[in-house]
Amino acid sequence: MVSSLQGKALAIRASKIIHKSFTPHPLARFVTEEAICLMFRIAFDDIYTVECWRYVVYVHAKGVSSFVSYADFPPIVGVQAPTTRDFIKWRKRWRKNHDGVYRQQAPSWWAEFFVNEFWQASSEEELHNWSQLVSLIKFAFPEDTLPLKSLVN
Repeated sequence: MVSSLQGKALAIRASKIIHKSFTPHPLARFVTEEAICLMFRIAFDDIYTVECWRYVVYVHAKGVSSFVSYADFPPIVGVQAPTTRDFIKWRKRWRKNHDGVYRQQAPSWWAEFFVNEFWQASSEEELHNWSQLVSLIKFAFPEDTLPLKSLVN
């Protein structure tokens, strides 16, 4: 008898990220389409192209034509782990863009990004890797708004 249960289907799509610089930015490893979708509240299909230049990322999408700092992108699993230099660049960016208490913390959509990545993890090992990454950067999230705390522990 064949089971009617279906496993997770792997969605393979062409990347719309284009590296235009011969010298990549150190934070370019964190640029993802998922982050861009959350940042601008758009769908994957709405993204036309994402150009990674030397110092900025240019996002061209349906209703969006914007330059974005590399420091706006959250870290991901599968590339080199964040370094102290990365932490410094993020904090400097947050200080510039946020007011008051939130000057030392990531944008609110970062937490949503990590929750989505937890839900999309296809194995226990991948889930563990995301958990380690979030525990490494938990300084970036306010205590009261971190829904990941229960997922990490």
